[in-house]
Amino acid sequence: MKNIEELLQSLNIDGKVIVACSGGPDSMFLLHVLKEYGLDVVCAHVNHNLREESKEEYEYVKNYCVINNIIFEGTELHDLPKVNTELVAREKRYEFFKTLIDKYNSKFLFTAHHGDDMIETILLRLVRGSTLNGYAGFNIITKKDGYDIVRPLVYLTKAQIMKELDILGIKYYMDSTNLSDEHLRNRYRKYVLPILKEEDKNVHLKFLKYHKEAQSYYDYINTKVYEYMADMFDNNVLDLKKFDLLDDFIKDKLLREIIRIYYPDNLYLIDDNNINELLKAITSDKPNISIVLPNNIKVRKEYDKLYFDTQDKKTDEYDYVFDKDIITPIGTIKYITDTSLYKEDKSNNVIRINSKDVKLPLHIRNKKNGDKISVKNMNGSKKVSDIFIDNKLSKQLRDIYPIVTDNDNNIIFIPGIKKSKLDVRMDKEYDIIIKYEWEEKNEEI
Repeated sequence: MKNIEELLQSLNIDGKVIVACSGGPDSMFLLHVLKEYGLDVVCAHVNHNLREESKEEYEYVKNYCVINNIIFEGTELHDLPKVNTELVAREKRYEFFKTLIDKYNSKFLFTAHHGDDMIETILLRLVRGSTLNGYAGFNIITKKDGYDIVRPLVYLTKAQIMKELDILGIKYYMDSTNLSDEHLRNRYRKYVLPILKEEDKNVHLKFLKYHKEAQSYYDYINTKVYEYMADMFDNNVLDLKKFDLLDDFIKDKLLREIIRIYYPDNLYLIDDNNINELLKAITSDKPNISIVLPNNIKVRKEYDKLYFDTQDKKTDEYDYVFDKDIITPIGTIKYITDTSLYKEDKSNNVIRINSKDVKLPLHIRNKKNGDKISVKNMNGSKKVSDIFIDNKLSKQLRDIYPIVTDNDNNIIFIPGIKKSKLDVRMDKEYDIIIKYEWEEKNEEI
C-alpha cells in the first residue's frame, strides 16, 4: 500500500477524480482506497445489460456510494451488437468517462488494473509480437486529451486485493465471463499465472520492474529519435542525406515515429512489411520511387528527399495480403494451416476453407460500396452493409470492420459475423483455418 500512497502523493490531485467501478472486487477495492485516502471521488458505473446480475450490481454500487458519501454517476448501455461486444462496450464506457471528466472538470480517471493484469498484458504482447513500447505492457499513468488515466493497483495482485476485501467486509460481484477459455487473456490468467506465482509469489513486482525498465528505454530512445526528427524531417519531407548517417536501429524507429503522424488513430494498418518497404526504397540505387501505404498515404523518393503526400487520403481505407496473423481494428485474425486445431469450434469466429476453392493470396480489407457475400446456408447473396446494420454495428465500426477476401475479391468471411458458402464442413477436406479472436490491440487497456 505504501507504493500506492506514494503514487497518489506524486499526482498533486486538486479537485474531483473519476473512478471506473464495475462492482467487481478490483474496482470496489480501488473505490475504497481512494475514498480512504481522502480524495473527492466520483464513482462511474456502466451497466452493460449483458448479464442477469447487471441491474443488481448497478443498484449495489449506487447504494454503496450513498452509504459512503460518494458521488454516483451511472449509465446503461442498450442494444450492444452481438459481435465485437467487448470492443463496442469499451468505446462507449470511455465516452461516458470523458463526459464525467468534462462535467466535473476532473484531471484524473482511475481504473482498477492490477499486477496480474500487467503480467497478462506483457505475456500477450511478447507472444503475439509488438514494439518496445508494446512489450513494456500498459503504463501506470497514461496521458490523454486533458486528463490522465491512473492505475494505482499495479503494485498488488488479485489475491492480495481479495484478501483485503475479506478483511474490510466489502461486498463485490464476480463476472463469470472472466472464467471462460474463449479469450487468450483468460487462458493466461487461469493456466500460466499460477505457475509463475508458484516460482515467486511476488513475480508481479518483477514484471513491474521489467515494465519500468522497458518503458525507460523506450522513452530515452524516443527522445533521441525526436531530436533527429527535428533536424531532418520538416513539412512532410525527410532529408535522406542526414537520415543515411543514422544507425539502422534509429532509422527504423524514426520512420515509425514519422508514420505515426499520418496514422494517429489507426496505426494498426502499418506492419513491419510497410517499414521494410520504405527502408528498401530509401537504400535503393533508383533515384525515383513511389510507394502507396495503407489509407492511401503516398510516399515518394526523389533523389535525396522522401516526400509524404496525404492529399488523396481516404479515411480508414486498407487492403493487405493475409498470409499470417494480422491485428485489425477488431482484434486478431489468425491464418492457420494446422488443421488439427479448433476441431470443435462451429462458431462464426472460425471458418475452414480449401485453398483449391479460392484464388490465393487472401486479403483483409474494409468494406467497399456494393460488397456482397454468399452466406452459408442462405440462398443467393446479401449486402455486407445490410449485415452490418442487422448486427447493430456503429457507423464508425462499419467503416473499419475487416473482411476476408480471395485475390479475385470474392468475400470469404466476415470475422465473428458471417461465413460464406466456401466454409468447409469439419469432416471434409480443408487446408486453411481462419480464426478471429478479440483481444486488446497494442494500446492501453
